[in-house]
Amino acid sequence: MSVQRNNDTKKCPMPVQEPESRKRNFDEVALGYTYEMAVNEARRCLNCRNKPCTTACPVSINIPAFIERVANEDMEGAYKIISQSSSLPAVCGRVCPQEKQCESKCVRGIKGESVGIGRLERFVADYHRENCKDAPEMPVPNGHKVAIIGAGPSGLTAAGDLAKLGYKVTVYEALHLAGGVLVYGIPEFRLPKIIVQKEIDNLKAIGVDIETNMVIGKILTVDELFEMGNEAVYIGSGAGLPRFMSIPGESLKGVYSANEYLTRINLMKAYKEGSKTPIGHGKKVAVVGGGNVAMDSARSAMRMGADEVYIVYRRGMDELPARKEEVEHAIEEGIIFKTLTNPVEVLGDSDGKVCGMKCIEMELGEPDESGRRRPVEKKDSEFILDVDTMIMAIGTSPNPLIRKTTPGLEVNAKGCIVTDGENGLTSREGVYAGGDAVTGAATVILAMGTGKAAAKAIHKYISEKA
Repeated sequence: MSVQRNNDTKKCPMPVQEPESRKRNFDEVALGYTYEMAVNEARRCLNCRNKPCTTACPVSINIPAFIERVANEDMEGAYKIISQSSSLPAVCGRVCPQEKQCESKCVRGIKGESVGIGRLERFVADYHRENCKDAPEMPVPNGHKVAIIGAGPSGLTAAGDLAKLGYKVTVYEALHLAGGVLVYGIPEFRLPKIIVQKEIDNLKAIGVDIETNMVIGKILTVDELFEMGNEAVYIGSGAGLPRFMSIPGESLKGVYSANEYLTRINLMKAYKEGSKTPIGHGKKVAVVGGGNVAMDSARSAMRMGADEVYIVYRRGMDELPARKEEVEHAIEEGIIFKTLTNPVEVLGDSDGKVCGMKCIEMELGEPDESGRRRPVEKKDSEFILDVDTMIMAIGTSPNPLIRKTTPGLEVNAKGCIVTDGENGLTSREGVYAGGDAVTGAATVILAMGTGKAAAKAIHKYISEKA
């Protein structure tokens, strides 16, 4: 059916909570498109023949096809197209960095703003959740078993794709709730946990079993999973081991890893009165780092009652790796950006608590191996930043437990599992891996992409053996 195209050069703005209200609550900041907004935005899509946006999607969603369904007001049709490729559409629509992927290739973006692909994906997923009550169709069993280690975005994606092919899939999760970084890392104001739980319920409805409180490498080993009849094992255990800077004072009271800080708030609900896992900090908080985790930590600290929150980052604003939207929201909420600044020491008082942070100013030199200009210390530029809490958000690495209990599993110098790249095959036959356990800390959608690729490779491996 032909529809009237919308020739607006700018995308429909996303309705949001006002900054002064939202910076003190954990309700979702972005409120989502209305039905009319979604249809109008979808009609900006040119439905390109070459589909450049699809080629930039790590899970290969047929983006023009689902948007065309939205333009024609066929929301369930749009959802079916998305769900053919993605097991977590409501999640991706909220946290995927579309501006660096699908939207960066949108032809509309050449002479204006790209189509709001992520916003439309979110709308479609939310519309389906709120309006469709039909149970998903149960796949026909194929008689084969696969074990998945980790119920984060990578493991859940692999589980969903394999379950749709008829595999009996069991996911083993170390924590008491499934979801991985979606439940312990990303704050409620960016990704409501009820949304994550619904996506997990959808996977359970097609036969995926999830066993929580199962620390693989301690309760069961990879070899024991094979002994239980699994024909392949996928390791999607993430990267939950925090990194620190190894500077004086990091052991003082009031220094947190972002991993611990966000886990206490998100998974353990420390922001709720009467929480069994409270978190206390002072009124002046410094978050070291410039990625999405740093933004999440800083914005959470503001919501937890801090008066001043600083982002301390050794490069400039243009080099911040965080999503543009998250940086903009942080600025609106009053987060102070101390860029071209690097901590060199955490200062403590007589009680062993943080009372300041000694920093040095930086300037950008020649590009390093990542292509970004290398930060270089400026002489005689030390100063004291008056803070009483410090949160380290400079990255994470994989927990060594699985690699230490799996003979023959090759890892690199950073402790990440080595794979063949495209298929996720490790040095052990029948053992595949993906997500942050392979790449180190990365984005949700990239983790999903590796889970999807590995599921395809596992299916090929088991089919050829049968």
